[in-house]
Amino acid sequence: MINNWLDTIWLIPCYSLLGAALSVIWFPGITRKTGPRPAGYINILMTFFSFIHAIAALNEAWGQPARSLSFPWLSVGGLNFTLDLEISPITISAIVLITGINFLAQIYAVGYMEMDWGWGRFFALLALFESGMCGLALCNSLFFSYVILEVLTLGTYLLVGIWYNQSLVVTGARDAFLTKRVGDLFLLVGVVGLLPLAGTWNFTELAEWASTTDVNPNVITLVTLALLVGPMGKCAQFPLHLWLDEAMEGPLPSTILRNTVIVATGAWVLVKLQPIFALSHLTQQVMIAVGASTALGTVLIAIAQIDVKRSLSYLTSAYMGIIFIAVGVGEIHSAYVLILAHALAIGLLLMAVGSIISNNVSQDLTALGGLWSRRPISGLCFLVGILGLIAFPPLGGFWAMLDLISHLWEKNAALAELLLLINGLIAFSLMRVFGLIWGGKPKQMTERSVEPLWLIVLPMTILAGLVLHTPQLLASWGIITDWSVLLSPDALLLVGSSTIGLATSGYLYLNEKINKPIQLPWLDLQNFFAFDFYTAKLYKATIVGLVDSISHRMYWFDRFFVDGVGNFFGLATLFSGQNLRYSTFGQLQLYTLTIMIGIGILLLLLFNRTL
Repeated sequence: MINNWLDTIWLIPCYSLLGAALSVIWFPGITRKTGPRPAGYINILMTFFSFIHAIAALNEAWGQPARSLSFPWLSVGGLNFTLDLEISPITISAIVLITGINFLAQIYAVGYMEMDWGWGRFFALLALFESGMCGLALCNSLFFSYVILEVLTLGTYLLVGIWYNQSLVVTGARDAFLTKRVGDLFLLVGVVGLLPLAGTWNFTELAEWASTTDVNPNVITLVTLALLVGPMGKCAQFPLHLWLDEAMEGPLPSTILRNTVIVATGAWVLVKLQPIFALSHLTQQVMIAVGASTALGTVLIAIAQIDVKRSLSYLTSAYMGIIFIAVGVGEIHSAYVLILAHALAIGLLLMAVGSIISNNVSQDLTALGGLWSRRPISGLCFLVGILGLIAFPPLGGFWAMLDLISHLWEKNAALAELLLLINGLIAFSLMRVFGLIWGGKPKQMTERSVEPLWLIVLPMTILAGLVLHTPQLLASWGIITDWSVLLSPDALLLVGSSTIGLATSGYLYLNEKINKPIQLPWLDLQNFFAFDFYTAKLYKATIVGLVDSISHRMYWFDRFFVDGVGNFFGLATLFSGQNLRYSTFGQLQLYTLTIMIGIGILLLLLFNRTL
């Protein structure tokens, strides 16, 4: 029996598209009497419909084999483009995660952006992202996945730059767009180069082809390296990581969506392409190196930040780096659990700090403090988020990292040791943020701080409940089957690294006897971390400088050579025309007769020659 929930699963992206289209009605330039608020309510309702549809479809699809749907799109030049969909428990679970987090983020936005007049554009763009991500989760085609990623790149530019009257916002939106475009360009090269080799863009067929093919190692290495750059840009990995930091200039509700599921779109494509990446040992090593360097580097950068949003954004890059390591060593199961654990925990952390920013009007960690007695709900939610993100049993981050490290000891012990170090540093960084905001004594910015509107507190507490109940979810899905592993050596090592990180940071940042902010004895090293390894200056001195130099030379060539030649002929024509006018008499009839006689003589000569 065909179930309607599964047959109509393709409608889920359409719900949010409908909400985005209806939002146009409440743009301030169109409707002024009602204000823009109905646009938010319409999109929240559409997202709720999507969430309910996805839950019902997941209930029917659970335990069933994957199904495929294919819609013909275009046939040209021997190429048949079809929109392929995969309906499976994993893809539908991804949609549940996307729509659930977006639903909470939209409710959060109603309270956070209460006085903002950009509701129409903002909620329409959130709906566009939801539609694109749901479509990407269902899409079983590399080509159409690339198309969706391009739409999401444009959406990033529009959403980050929504407050376009602020210069930093415009700059952040531009930098985010251009950085992601670099990855998209290489991804397109890989997408085009893969088709002649495999003959298909369908992910399922690509996996089957990869298991039996005997392809030239050099060719597949070049193709897979190009494919790898796309997810690097989407997941904010070295050296394409700066865009996520720049994107923090946008509204915080959009940051919640971006750092939870939007960034994970790159990881999703990475997982889908893992059978292709496995064909090249060099590409796998590059993937692991990129993930390891990003995870370690960005967590060190996060510890040196004084902007709370940027500190958390760098931790997102670090967690995506761990996912790169998991895919690089072939642990797809670990990658899926890491995506889930990260999305829930980092969303909760951002909601908690957003509740502080909403009425303290400051993102500077050095200006905050002493909020535990005034903001206990936000503080508790932040602590739950910390425990959910790091390897602390029995929450989701613990099971994800335990599953990964148990395989890393067998494949690469150095990576397992690195994972322990990164986990401890993440714990240290998060407890540092907690200590600077909720620890110590109140400061001028926090003297009169109270819990915000219920519209901000409600989704935050719901998400905290989901983080706490992640073990039950994992157990019901069959991911947690043996609780005795809590006492295994790997588990104890992970718990030890988390405990050391939390305890060390707690001693430094919850101890009122130690002056804050804490500075390293080596100021140059601290600045090196605080300014992101001077990556922006490196960009300016290399890529930006090269493009700027070439642009100046092209400007000189165009200005003085191309324009010069055109101006020369123009002046010559003008000068000759000015001089020629003195040899004319203004007798039009005589000029016409002379021209006609000349033409006649030429025709006569040509006629005689042909005879």
